[in-house]
Amino acid sequence: MSDQRPYATLLAKGEDRRQRILTIAQRLLVRQGWRNTTLGQIAREAGISPAGLLHHFESKEQLLHAVLEARDAYDDAHRDTSGDIIDQIDGVAARFDEVPDLVGMFVVLLIENLDPEAPLHDRLLVRYRAAVDTVAEGIRQGQRAGRYRPDVDPAVKAVEIVAFLYGMETSWLLDPSISLTAVFKEYTRSLARQLTVHADVP
Repeated sequence: MSDQRPYATLLAKGEDRRQRILTIAQRLLVRQGWRNTTLGQIAREAGISPAGLLHHFESKEQLLHAVLEARDAYDDAHRDTSGDIIDQIDGVAARFDEVPDLVGMFVVLLIENLDPEAPLHDRLLVRYRAAVDTVAEGIRQGQRAGRYRPDVDPAVKAVEIVAFLYGMETSWLLDPSISLTAVFKEYTRSLARQLTVHADVP
């Protein structure tokens, strides 16, 4: 037992350091983008040597994937797929205030990796398509339940909805004074009018 405690302590310290590196990387990526952020800068802000950082992340590309995984893990942990798709979209606004660095980091990486040759392009494209598929399936579920109009094309509507979400992230990063709650409420009211059978939406 006593031999296991020092090892467990080392593991905990290592995980704390890894999380600190990710947090600092997220903040720097929002401010500077991935092209202008170096592993040396991240190591300095984390209070470790470059060799210490490379112990956790072998390359800059591996670190970039890790920060995206952190965002995906947060989204998965806080996503409620059991409710109506309109309610799910309405709840997205809270994430902006809860994890601003994750939101900002994603926007910056998305913009910087639009080129098909960019290191994160393929991963971000897969993520985008998965988001569209998830929203489209949410609309189909509403149609099967008889809540949503059957003449709405789920695939087309899902592209519009994801474009709104991505656009709001970019707009908010540019102007944090935007009233997210008001904008999301208005958008989801509009969605309800468009999607719901005999919608009674003010």
